[in-house]
Amino acid sequence: MQRRTTPDTGRRSEASRRAILDAAFALAGEVGYAKLSIEGIAARAGVGKQTIYRWWPSKGAVLFDAVLSLTEGREGAEGTALPDTGDLEADLKLVLRATVDEFADPAYDRPLRALSIEITNDPALAALYAERLERPMNELKKARLRAAQEAGQLPADLDLDVAVDLIWSPLLSRWLHRSGPLTHAYADAVVETALRGLYAR
Repeated sequence: MQRRTTPDTGRRSEASRRAILDAAFALAGEVGYAKLSIEGIAARAGVGKQTIYRWWPSKGAVLFDAVLSLTEGREGAEGTALPDTGDLEADLKLVLRATVDEFADPAYDRPLRALSIEITNDPALAALYAERLERPMNELKKARLRAAQEAGQLPADLDLDVAVDLIWSPLLSRWLHRSGPLTHAYADAVVETALRGLYAR
């Protein structure tokens, strides 16, 4: 007699969730945020609209989770410490160069720009972004700078929030406003200039 098996609803739900996130990210890159729709995401993912609305309140929330899921497992991603070889300058250059590469990747550029625009227009999404990505990431950045303080590589009284802004904000600003070439050389120059100013204190 053939044994009956019970459907694994958890696995099926995770497969549907993954398909939705992949579809949202891909479509944001293909058609842009303005033309992105829950209907389009559902069709691409092969699920019903209600499945999406059961988990997310808006297309912006879906895209945010899609972007967040892609950060999992990367160096400096949520829950993942920044590299610490003992050489602060080299470690920061590695991280900022990786950021440059991500911004330069066409598969990432358009969805990330779409998300950035939506965050400025949606206070709820902005709060979600701050809670789930920005603050955790900033804590990881400060943890690396704090280790440098403890090693005597940075002043003990340095304001770490300001230091994070000095080191990471120039790349985001240049990418977001397309105000100049975003290259490894620029990332290196940002790190060198920022650390020179911080050391001087």
